[in-house]
Amino acid sequence: MTRAEEFEELRPLLFSIAYRLLGSVSEAEDAVQETWLRYQTSATRPESAKVFLSTVVTRISIDVLRSARVRREEYAGPWLPEPLLTDPYQDPARSAELADSLSMAALLLLERLTPLERAVFVLREVFAFRFPEIASVVGRSEAACHQLAVRARRHMAAGRARFAADREERERLADRFFDAFREGNVEGLAELLAADVTMVGDSGGRAPRFAPVIQGAGNVARVLAAFVPLVVRGAGVVEARQVNGQPGAILRDRRGQVLSTWVLDVLDGRVQTIRAVNNPDKLGHVGPVADAWAALAEARRAPRGHRPAD
Repeated sequence: MTRAEEFEELRPLLFSIAYRLLGSVSEAEDAVQETWLRYQTSATRPESAKVFLSTVVTRISIDVLRSARVRREEYAGPWLPEPLLTDPYQDPARSAELADSLSMAALLLLERLTPLERAVFVLREVFAFRFPEIASVVGRSEAACHQLAVRARRHMAAGRARFAADREERERLADRFFDAFREGNVEGLAELLAADVTMVGDSGGRAPRFAPVIQGAGNVARVLAAFVPLVVRGAGVVEARQVNGQPGAILRDRRGQVLSTWVLDVLDGRVQTIRAVNNPDKLGHVGPVADAWAALAEARRAPRGHRPAD
């Protein structure tokens, strides 16, 4: 097998490691590309391509993560991971587990860890690397990696929300939520909200936003009552999709261009959290991105109850 063939076989794993470390599709793709360049120009052929490539992509991602933390502290408003529609790393036997590790809730918990803790946790808990391999990847002793793993698991367990185990139930509730959204049925949406629901919008200062963080069913319902009719009047499209392994949707303007992605966390039969990524810089990989300001202005000009023709 050639180096190129080995690399392509392992590319899904490399991207999936990098994305979970970085929470960014574009940065993960850059890390994978840099990994290929280093592999291609390596003077010697490693004994294990998987270990070598995983080591390189992890170390590149750790370096990027350290610099990214400074940028995220200066980010305008709440920061959310770039939405991912499909995880290229496929393992049917662990599909649910891998989807949970990809969720925005899990990625935000990973943000609390140090770069090394994050790397050890992802390699061990998500991709089942052995500790000797992890020690080689991160350049620490096995004993140190065990300690890092313990600390990471403790931090993750302390912050992990209690999500419903029944994924089908979550999907059914999400279907009801987005059906009501399409119909402009604000009352139907409000009925599905948990009393302590939280709504988070990531615009990065680059798109209209309802507010950084909104809490409580009454407050979220009022925001939906103002926002949803604008989408309906502007002939927006609500396309139900799995986003980061969770029930969600892509919101498009009437021309089919991407306005936003929404992800729902469901708890005890109610929507517990709504996370909306509106920053156009984070949506380019989803599809052609709309001018959200223009779409909003167009929707506001449209008569109530009117859906403009394409």
